Amino acid sequence: MVYVYGHLGILKRNKMSVEKVLVVDDDLLGREYLSETLIRNGYEVVSASDGQQALAGVSKEGYDLVFLDMKMPEMGGMEVLEKVKTLSPETVVVLMTAYGTIETAVEAMKKGAYDYIIKPFSPDQVELVIARVNERQKLIMENRYWRSNSNIDEKMNPVFSKNSKMFQIYEQIKRIAQSKASILIQGESGTGKELVARAIHFHSNRYERPFIRVNCAALTETLLESELFGHERGAYTGAISKHLGRFELANEGTLLLDEISEISPNIQAKLLRVLEEEEFERVGGEKTIKIDVRIVATTNRNLIEEIHKGAFREDLFYRLNVVPIYLPPLRERREDIPILVDYYLKKYSIENNVSVKSIDTAIMDYFYQYNWPGNVRELKNVIQRAVVMSSSDRLQTEQLNDLFIHQDTKRSEGIMTGGKAIEDVERDLIYSTLEKTGGNKTKAAELLKITTRTLRNKLNRYDATDKSSCQREIISCVR
Repeated sequence: MVYVYGHLGILKRNKMSVEKVLVVDDDLLGREYLSETLIRNGYEVVSASDGQQALAGVSKEGYDLVFLDMKMPEMGGMEVLEKVKTLSPETVVVLMTAYGTIETAVEAMKKGAYDYIIKPFSPDQVELVIARVNERQKLIMENRYWRSNSNIDEKMNPVFSKNSKMFQIYEQIKRIAQSKASILIQGESGTGKELVARAIHFHSNRYERPFIRVNCAALTETLLESELFGHERGAYTGAISKHLGRFELANEGTLLLDEISEISPNIQAKLLRVLEEEEFERVGGEKTIKIDVRIVATTNRNLIEEIHKGAFREDLFYRLNVVPIYLPPLRERREDIPILVDYYLKKYSIENNVSVKSIDTAIMDYFYQYNWPGNVRELKNVIQRAVVMSSSDRLQTEQLNDLFIHQDTKRSEGIMTGGKAIEDVERDLIYSTLEKTGGNKTKAAELLKITTRTLRNKLNRYDATDKSSCQREIISCVR
């Protein structure tokens, strides 16, 4: 058998690249040739002289890539291929053969082989195969991440008034986005911290690279460590294959650490080391991995207070808080409410295939007065519910009571502005409008943008309520 020796150029390694390779060939010369070539280029290589030895290695160690000879005694390459894919489905197998045919290639692909290479092969051919494998692994990992986050909207659509505090923040984003400095975004839940983080990424020179997010509050310490740094096969019970962490997936891009205040002291220490040294090891691994990642962290807590409590490391805070951004709650930027309402009316009308174009003035007045404890997220929820429930192209005042899920609780706690409930705000508006029109119900209905019938029904309900109230007062006095 003839082998072509030569210099194999240093392969361009990327964050999803092959690391551990198994070479399976009963021919000693061929086995050593390929193994030495791969070792010279920085790969961790193990060799096996037959199928049984190869399967034992795959079962115990796990490999990123297997070069497998087609013709071997006792157990042929096709049989080994099938068993390798059963033991380790994510391991990439490339068959080596001196007897290549189209039929053989088709059969190999059907049984799970990624590619095949004809002997004798040159170093350039090996380089080309590994480059294709690296690209395949990269796409698999990125697609897996994006499928698990399929609700992510990549389009940046900031919605606010030019007089808003948010406008100033977005102007600041344009200035800081090009730097590599870590950014800490603070603000209440629902204020749009993730949206700002995305804006930072898409305004930076990293916009073509990955934007990766991890919710630190949603994972236990063990799972969060694996999600951030990845793990090797067998690192712990259930780790049946190598897993790339978010730092690797975000290499050359941006990593959003959502709700950073929720991470444990142990993870805080490991995160600090990564930020300082720009390198880490996977859980259960020994190889140091270098990374270039822009960190954006968010929190709805006061981290200075958390530091005083001993719950958050001061040194980590200063590493994250190079550029601080504070997002004001919706109650502090009420000028954005009509723009947000209009935006979400259009958005959810399109999504639900309905046409709700406007809302009653009374509702908008209430929106201005309401404190919005859930911020923009709550407003989105209210508008979405309104659109789904609406039976006309205008959101009517009578629907208002059904829009706020916790309305009764909030009323009992006195959250309504000035202690007034929704019905009281609506009643005051109707009576003041009737006063302006001199009691003309038709004109009042036109000004309120409701039907005359709806106005009469409301007035009858108020009259009945007033009579009932009077009766209760009389009974109370008699007692």
